[in-house]
Amino acid sequence: MDKIVFTPEGNEEPVELYVLDQTVLRGTTYILVTESEEGDGNALILKDTAPEGADESVYEIVDEDTELDAVSDLFRDALDDMDIGLEP
Repeated sequence: MDKIVFTPEGNEEPVELYVLDQTVLRGTTYILVTESEEGDGNALILKDTAPEGADESVYEIVDEDTELDAVSDLFRDALDDMDIGLEP
C-alpha cells in the first residue's frame, strides 16, 4: 500500500496516510486515504488541486456534499471488488 505524508495548513504536524485507491473524475484526481494500514480506520477523500504539470501534488480534503457523493460512489464500487467496506 502506498504511503503519503499529508501536511495540513497551519501549524499542524504532518500525518502519514495510506492510499487505498485513486480515481479521476472530470479531469481531477482524487485519492482515498486512511491513517491505518490494517484493520478498521477512518478514511478521507482528497482532491489534487495542483496546477497541471506541477512537480508535486497538492491535496485538499473534499467536503462539498455533491462532489463527495459523486467521488464516494466511484470509490465504493472499486472497494467492493477488494472486499473493503465504506461507510457513510
